[in-house]
Amino acid sequence: MTRLRASMMHIPIVGTVKEYYEQRAHTPGTLLITEATLIAEKAGGFDHVPGIWNQDQIDAWKEVTNSVHAKGSFIFCQLWALGRAANPKVLVSKGLPYVSASDIKLSTATVSPRPLTVEDIQDLENRACFPLEVVDAVVEAVGPERVGYRISPWNTVLDMKLDNPKPTFTYLTSQLKTRQPRLAYLHVVEPRIVGMYDRKDADIGIDEENDSIRSVWAPKPFISAGGYNRLSAIDAAERRGDLIAFGSHFIANPDLVYRLENDIPLNTYDRKTFYLPGAPTGYTDYPFAEESADKSLSLL
Repeated sequence: MTRLRASMMHIPIVGTVKEYYEQRAHTPGTLLITEATLIAEKAGGFDHVPGIWNQDQIDAWKEVTNSVHAKGSFIFCQLWALGRAANPKVLVSKGLPYVSASDIKLSTATVSPRPLTVEDIQDLENRACFPLEVVDAVVEAVGPERVGYRISPWNTVLDMKLDNPKPTFTYLTSQLKTRQPRLAYLHVVEPRIVGMYDRKDADIGIDEENDSIRSVWAPKPFISAGGYNRLSAIDAAERRGDLIAFGSHFIANPDLVYRLENDIPLNTYDRKTFYLPGAPTGYTDYPFAEESADKSLSLL
């Protein structure tokens, strides 16, 4: 997800964004993976999404990362290119083309994207080739230990799910492991999550699971995300050896790691505030456990 706390020029609003990530670096050793961040203006299509293609954006992110490092924690930037998921009106307003891998439009869209030509894609011949080339390029720039890869095999948001995801994602995983054996991690979303929402158990097919991907990637670091609570996270970590990622709960709990470690009840998140452009509401105003305790004591 992204959080829309950037300017119209896609520069993170430093005071607010820095505070947000600094709060969530509360426990030393925490790994933060940033909100989705655009790699180029032409790869965008939403207002107020942060970018990382020009110096002003890079400088703003440096302030954020420096503050996280000062807390003894770690941060990875989640790179994003929207393709057909972009808002065509936003691209047109900036004189940019609305393009995708094909001219197949989203089920909710009224406009079809222009399909990329052979010249655009440099004749990359199969579905897995392009993401592998992207990984190779990023590794060449920053080194493999600073690169992780995230996949959502079962996600139906923006019409992305394949009819049979397993063969493609298992092959992609095997190629990532072979080509880049020193990648930092593989980050995989569980089938019980679609976008921000949980699926009912009855809606999850018996063949919808990530164990085949786990077995291919093993014994390398595997981050599992999607619908975890404290007990299910501990179970997955102990039973499978997974690292566990939290998204929505981390939004509402700046000291999430501390709360999980000490079995402290979590704040409840408010989805209505997830995407409020520029606003601190629902972003930096969730209380720490200590603040909640102090407030309760003051009411006694």
